[in-house]
Amino acid sequence: MEAILNQAQEELLKQTRDTLGRLRDALADAAATPEDRAALAESIRQLDELFLLVVAGEFNSGKSAFINALIGQRLLQEGVTPTTSQIHVLKHGEAVEQKPAGRGVWTQTAPVPLLQNINIVDTPGTNAILREHEALTAEFIPRSDLVLFLTSADRPFTESERAFLSQIRDWGKKIVLVINKIDILATPEDVAQVVEFVRSAARSLLDGSVPTIFPVSARQAQKAKAGEPRLWPTSGFEPLETFIHDTLDDDGRFRLKLLNPLGVGHKLVKKQVEAADTDLLSLKDDSDLLADIQRQMVYYNDDMQRNFQARLGEIDNVLFDMEKRGRSFFDETIRVGRIPDLLRAEKVRRAFEEQVVADTPHQIELRVGELVDWLVEQDLRQWTAVADHLGRRRQEHDARIVGQAGPREGTLAYDRQRLIDSIGLATHQAVATYDKEKEALVLAEAAQAAVAGTAIAEVGGVGLAALVVALAHVVWLDVTGVLAGLTLMALGFLILPARRRQANQQLEAKLADLRQRLVTGLTEQFNRELRRGAQRIEDTVAPFTRFVRAEKDKIEQQRTVLVELEAHIEGLRGELRPGLGE
Repeated sequence: MEAILNQAQEELLKQTRDTLGRLRDALADAAATPEDRAALAESIRQLDELFLLVVAGEFNSGKSAFINALIGQRLLQEGVTPTTSQIHVLKHGEAVEQKPAGRGVWTQTAPVPLLQNINIVDTPGTNAILREHEALTAEFIPRSDLVLFLTSADRPFTESERAFLSQIRDWGKKIVLVINKIDILATPEDVAQVVEFVRSAARSLLDGSVPTIFPVSARQAQKAKAGEPRLWPTSGFEPLETFIHDTLDDDGRFRLKLLNPLGVGHKLVKKQVEAADTDLLSLKDDSDLLADIQRQMVYYNDDMQRNFQARLGEIDNVLFDMEKRGRSFFDETIRVGRIPDLLRAEKVRRAFEEQVVADTPHQIELRVGELVDWLVEQDLRQWTAVADHLGRRRQEHDARIVGQAGPREGTLAYDRQRLIDSIGLATHQAVATYDKEKEALVLAEAAQAAVAGTAIAEVGGVGLAALVVALAHVVWLDVTGVLAGLTLMALGFLILPARRRQANQQLEAKLADLRQRLVTGLTEQFNRELRRGAQRIEDTVAPFTRFVRAEKDKIEQQRTVLVELEAHIEGLRGELRPGLGE
């Protein structure tokens, strides 16, 4: 073909090959179905073959008789039953012979001038008894350069014909409608009525585009060419043959030949762009899910910090109550009337422990234990919340593929489902195996170690209760030191108020120190636990997060390429169509 092309045609052919080649690569990158990629490859290969005219229609619409009339000899078998059980490709040859070409296709050769420039395909009826015949016909449509679609005048435009014509339309093929058997209609008015019915139905089916329509009688045309010329005018074949001759001249065949693969490419690129849009929409849902999990983690952290401060306030209240009891004790004990009691140090010490220290160590340990249990419970709830989020997303995804065979391995749907399943499994295992008692014990020991680590050397490594007692003992030693001094001073009456203030200040300082140690140690451990819990969830979700981000970038890039190719294809189709009078 290239040897007889002019410069403009050569440039169009080059652009078509280049654009379709890029589309072939883009479809491979986008993991298009093998069927779609094969259809494009086959249509590209057809550029190097003769023009392919496909005759399609229902069984008994007279396709074989029509082709025999078109080529001027009875080459194909005709009958009232489905005589065309295979696809026949008619080609030019010196002898009339038929050979199998594989997969239900036969090659029929004959020395017919029309076949020197085109190949004609006779297909089984679209409503044939054997459904595989219809499948073969559907496979041949993407390879066609021009489709002559036959309908019968006695039952024009049946539902099965409409459905099949829709498939042809979707492939972007040039379609010529032929109404056969008009000889069974009584008057020209009846013919005109059928033509108008077909034209109206075609306009509705083809989105307002009306293909060329020819009412013909293949039987009369055959008889006219066989020796009854009087039937030629009423056969309607002359306008049809003139159209074919004018449309399928060298320039017309070239344009249709290029429009064929461009039509296939246009359908496939649109399909892939739509698939990319669907994938991006699905990935947006995934991104929204991940963003929601991230927001939940932020809210969770804020709520935890706020509640933690409230729980620290409860511990602070326990120490504040001890401080109040201490003030009352010193006011009651360090006074002149109690000097005899003050000289009995052991009694005062026991009274201090009973009245001031009291159950403070137990109350502090209880509050810290409650804090630990609360933290463990909230951590488990957060895991459960993430699992619920992902579970709902998985259900939404599963609902979209109900009734389908399921996503193919290596596709976006498959990879997403695999990752969500793995995260769901991880969260389920984390929740199912969450040992709250064990977690609480570990956390309590860690909290105690954190507090002890901030304590002075002489109480380092002891428990919380022992720490409180030890600090109270330090205060007691200071009090006994005050009492020992009083026995040596004649002016004790003047000094007692100052010593009482000093004891209160010392108790306040020791409790402030204890409060600081508790707050510092518990806060550090609390923040470590928050970070650890958040990190575990983040590590679990991270593969899915990376997948969504990477897939979004990849598909957006693929979509940009596909949209650009779609524009190129539309431009080439627009450049080729004017030459065909469209």
